[in-house]
Amino acid sequence: MKCEHCTRKECSKKTKTDDQENASADAPSPAQENGEKGEFHKLADAKIFLSDCLACDSCVTAEEGVQVSQQNAKDFFRVLNLNKKCDASQHKVLAVSVCPQSLPYFAAKFSLSVTDASRRLCGFLKSLGVHYVFDMTIAADFSILESQKEFVRRYRQHREEEPRLPMLTSACPGWVRYAERVLGHPITPHLCTAKSPQQIMGSLVKDYFARRQNLSPDKIFHVIVAPCYDKKLEALREDVPTALHSSRGADCVLTSGEIVQLMEQSDLSADDALVDTLLTRFGDVKEEEVRRHEGASSDGYLAHIFRHAAKELFNEDVGALTYRSLRNKDFQEVTLERDGEVLLRFAAAYGFRNIQNVVLKLKRGKFPYHFVEVLACAGGCLSGRGQAQAEDGRADRALLRQMEGIYAAIPVRPPETSAHVQELYQEWLGGADSPRPRALHTAYQGPGQSASSRDIKW
Repeated sequence: MKCEHCTRKECSKKTKTDDQENASADAPSPAQENGEKGEFHKLADAKIFLSDCLACDSCVTAEEGVQVSQQNAKDFFRVLNLNKKCDASQHKVLAVSVCPQSLPYFAAKFSLSVTDASRRLCGFLKSLGVHYVFDMTIAADFSILESQKEFVRRYRQHREEEPRLPMLTSACPGWVRYAERVLGHPITPHLCTAKSPQQIMGSLVKDYFARRQNLSPDKIFHVIVAPCYDKKLEALREDVPTALHSSRGADCVLTSGEIVQLMEQSDLSADDALVDTLLTRFGDVKEEEVRRHEGASSDGYLAHIFRHAAKELFNEDVGALTYRSLRNKDFQEVTLERDGEVLLRFAAAYGFRNIQNVVLKLKRGKFPYHFVEVLACAGGCLSGRGQAQAEDGRADRALLRQMEGIYAAIPVRPPETSAHVQELYQEWLGGADSPRPRALHTAYQGPGQSASSRDIKW
């Protein structure tokens, strides 16, 4: 595959670094301006192409390509239809978890408030035969809290001869896969070991939820609704199955756009429904209001970790953060200063051009940051290519601006204040300081054998 993002010599297009570019990060390439999309290989019957993620033949094997092609609405309806036709003993419990960055898309598409959009989506899914619909914000709570603790630990253990900083976020599957499959050492040791929200949600559903319901994990079919296609690749991660179970945390990932297509094509009449909760008393309590983390278009790892680190390391209470754009709007920094000395220097790097700059500077030892929130999509998670796309395949800018306004209006809930998370730490993991929170962390592989050449586009 000729990946438009990758700078490896096998790829036909190069990505400019800060030292080479003068154009805006938003400037379209000549190929884009001429409407060229390049050659592609269509994956089976799936209307999914790998042109909009970081994956290339260095990242995706032929076997993975086949597995990705199976994550589509047909697979979802296969399980729904199986439940209608087969004996009850063979039924699957269908659970759907929705990423918080998908909800503004549904709200904008159907001209609803984000809370009403959540209820409309939940009612539609349950009318199809889905048993439980969960909000993935709680999984992001765990991921952020574990990332906060890891950053403080790394900061205190940092040595020039054994550098543990900068810490790079691990929530974006496109970035993590690129780091593992292409970059390898010395980049992967800088990746935060906290699992992504999707991975943690998979464990919550297939472990905690399954045990509470007296179900074997393989009796649950878990679907993720996400804003980007890279989440489909993330579902294939080898370390997702727990040591106790062979079942993967996510059985199928559908993009927000795929779900909207189902909703628009359906003639089912459905009542709105409240999202389910992952409390002990399943069904007794419902999630009535949508909450988010502090991030303009993401889960806000930078803001939450920055405030936590400032308090834990320097006893500084930080209010509103001041972001300073560097080079382009998708590369911003935040600093904590005292008496003219910079105590913390954080950055957010969105989009592959900025990722390449981070990687190059880190390899050269000329990187001044303690922490970087890295996201593969320029503009952040709201801009994921699984939603807000116009008919010509480009981003629908007007719709994105509307989604950004909707997302910004959602009330922020710091993860430390979630009673649900604290309860789950105790009931599921035996306490935040027990050995079991290791289930919230992962390890990273380096570049393995090169994948089979394949013109996959997403």
